[in-house]
Amino acid sequence: MSAIRKDAFAERLPDDVEIKNAEQLRTIIASQLKSDEGARLSLAQPTGEIETIALSPALAASFMEVLRLVSTGRGFRMIPVDAELTTQEAADCLNVSRPYLIKLLETGKIPHIKTGRHRKVRASELFAYKHKRDETRSAALNDLAVLDADLL
Repeated sequence: MSAIRKDAFAERLPDDVEIKNAEQLRTIIASQLKSDEGARLSLAQPTGEIETIALSPALAASFMEVLRLVSTGRGFRMIPVDAELTTQEAADCLNVSRPYLIKLLETGKIPHIKTGRHRKVRASELFAYKHKRDETRSAALNDLAVLDADLL
């Protein structure tokens, strides 16, 4: 039996036990979810007392997303919206090369700040760019699907 690991999933992938635990917890929470109401969970305290916790819809959805990532064996990194990222961290978040990200910064497509020689990208600005990029890609795919349907 392996030792319990405490290091975050940003630096490693979940092991088999963690994958199974996440899937079990995801199933339990999913069974308690009510549309637009979140979830109510009853947990046993070490004293044996039962405590009920109400998860808001946003918290339940966020928790379910984390559990989905772990239960599928994927690592993840949580980035606070107000964080300032290095160019490498921002490039990794967009899944692009660092030189490509720097072109985006230099052309003004993503706002950034300079501290000395280094560029920093606010996570909120990066997320806004990513959202806009994803919407543009989705619209282009929809247009292609319409064109494809017209050809049939």
